[in-house]
Amino acid sequence: MLREKAAWSEENRRIHEDSIRALRDAGIFKLRMPTRFGGYEADTKTLVDVAIDLGRADGALAWTMSTYWIASWIVGLFPDEAQEEVFTTEDVRICGAVSPSGACVPVEGGYLLNGSWHFVSGALHSNWQELATILLRPGAEPEPVILAVPMSSLEIVDDWHTSGMAASGSVTTVAKDVFVPESHMIPLASAIRPNSMSKLNADGTIWRSPTILAGSAATVGILVGMAKAAREAFFEKMPGRPIRYTDYEHQAEAPVTHIQVGTAVMKTEQAEYHAYHAAALVDAKAASGEPWTIEERARVRADEGWATKLAKEAVEIFASASGGSSIYKHEPIQRIHRDLHAISVHPMFSPDSNTETYGRVLCGLEPNTMFI
Repeated sequence: MLREKAAWSEENRRIHEDSIRALRDAGIFKLRMPTRFGGYEADTKTLVDVAIDLGRADGALAWTMSTYWIASWIVGLFPDEAQEEVFTTEDVRICGAVSPSGACVPVEGGYLLNGSWHFVSGALHSNWQELATILLRPGAEPEPVILAVPMSSLEIVDDWHTSGMAASGSVTTVAKDVFVPESHMIPLASAIRPNSMSKLNADGTIWRSPTILAGSAATVGILVGMAKAAREAFFEKMPGRPIRYTDYEHQAEAPVTHIQVGTAVMKTEQAEYHAYHAAALVDAKAASGEPWTIEERARVRADEGWATKLAKEAVEIFASASGGSSIYKHEPIQRIHRDLHAISVHPMFSPDSNTETYGRVLCGLEPNTMFI
């Protein structure tokens, strides 16, 4: 059903409401919520499993679900008072923006927030947003913080007109003199380490992981699912398809096809290895409670980059082997191709940047990023 709604979702730049209801009924939104609120506190391997299947249906939808998982996980670091309000919201869905923008200033009982946040995937279906901003206080250095804000307090700017990931509805949100209670703020540093301000989640295994690594492992399965979707789309159309301007009446008989599909499937399986390797490392460190080394942190980012690289290469092979008819908008492989390209240019997924970071660490240098 999710796959059937994918074309509508892209055309309308938002996930179909039938898909939202189906995902809700399946418990997808609860995967990274605390168990005391009916959540599952799922480990990252489970998120990879689910993301692969969602990616097979619709990459933009899978991406949006992963952003909900990350935002829910971050709210799990907030004081319990804030969690009580957020997670008891009926059918709660939390979107997120982790790049600091705008500013907030102290007022009685909390903070006054102003600013705008771009690329907020899933905002159209959310009732809360966690967002990063800068806290400005007299006589103090500006401090990056994260706030939990109800969507009813924010304005939405419908500016998401893109060549890929259109269904994610990654619009801009705007705050104009929005009041945020003190309990609904944590320092950005507390999220990145992490250093939970929740007493009730203090012993929760999943909240022991660094935010960036937990997020990387939670999202990387999407790419594998999209590569598998491209494989399915290719083989569905292959029977009876000739190679035009050659004597091959059946594409399946051509040696070039054998090389193409063999290479693409191997790249997909290699991408899957990196997805599960990242998840296994994050889950093992969370379970043991042992401190992370810089090399281990960089390796998770490298796994994310290489899964992206390999999945993209696999999809490009299947797309190019699908012939001229594959560019019609009703053919799923062209959407898969565009959506995966859109993910690959996200700075957190960049194969070159992630590989460079890992190489720097292997050479004994400090990483040149705080996102590790």
